[in-house]
Amino acid sequence: MSKPLITANNLSVHFKLRGGLFGPTPVLRAVDDVSIELNQGSFFGLVGESGSGKTTLGRALLKAAPITGGEATYVDSEVAYDLRTLKGAALKDYRKRAQLIFQDPYAALSPRMTVRDIIAEPLEVMGLTKSRAETNERVREMAAKCRLNLEHLRRFPHAFSGGQRQRISIARALVCGPRFIVADESVAALDVSIQADVLNLLKSIQHEFGITFLFISHDLSVVAHVCDQVAVMYLGGLVETAPTRKLFARPRHPYTSALLSSIPSLDPDQRGKGQKLEGEIPSPTNPPSGCKFHTRCPFVQERCRKEVPALREIEPGHKAACHFVEEFDFSRVEIPIATAETA
Repeated sequence: MSKPLITANNLSVHFKLRGGLFGPTPVLRAVDDVSIELNQGSFFGLVGESGSGKTTLGRALLKAAPITGGEATYVDSEVAYDLRTLKGAALKDYRKRAQLIFQDPYAALSPRMTVRDIIAEPLEVMGLTKSRAETNERVREMAAKCRLNLEHLRRFPHAFSGGQRQRISIARALVCGPRFIVADESVAALDVSIQADVLNLLKSIQHEFGITFLFISHDLSVVAHVCDQVAVMYLGGLVETAPTRKLFARPRHPYTSALLSSIPSLDPDQRGKGQKLEGEIPSPTNPPSGCKFHTRCPFVQERCRKEVPALREIEPGHKAACHFVEEFDFSRVEIPIATAETA
């Protein structure tokens, strides 16, 4: 069993908003009391609707968003860092170990820099190479692993397609030798055929370098294909975590079940049978009392409106935050899944 690389306990990220002349200052609870472990070398999926806090959690683990409560630590064979108090030289070192792949490959690359300069920039800023020749060698090595040739290095980003630009972004994230990468919706802006190519590239990189990935996505079919473990977020908190096969085979939270039932099916008899969630996700500045999902849950009971459910272990490795997980069957809709073994 691999050891945790990133551990968060009761992690919160709150932002104070501008209020009116009277009354308390409103607080946006982007991430609220989240506990999570990312094992070394794992491909961990984080899913949920837009506004659920996925990106903010990923940025907090990169020390790119302020941690306002709880604990978060990074521990590998060489160093141990408390992410809440990390600064100075230690923060600069952590930047070498933790990198981000952005969602939009068109906005993530400077149009005024060649591909060579884009990939080389982290090495030059962090002082990881001693000469231009060493930098060029490292850039060529990473470009080759991301299926870019020498001719590509002399061009500017406008000459490339979305899939090629995302491979450039991946090469830039890899060039400083990170141990942890957050891939934030990194295939959402790509065509389906290109998505498969980029996902296979990420998976091969994980196997070759032993990198830990936090893969943020709203596309559950993609998560089923590449992730070992999945966590489901709703309104800043986790509602379910489990190994991928367990979660897709039998979801133990109604929100997870609704997300899974929204996956398009090739079976015409299954089309239109998904669970429909009524209403919109509530505002994180004014979350509902009790269970945050109770305003949209088809199984809601009076207890749900008053008591906050704990994220508890239902079976080994499978946790869910629901008062009635033993009483209701949330897996009524059959969800066909594709995994790395069957895809």
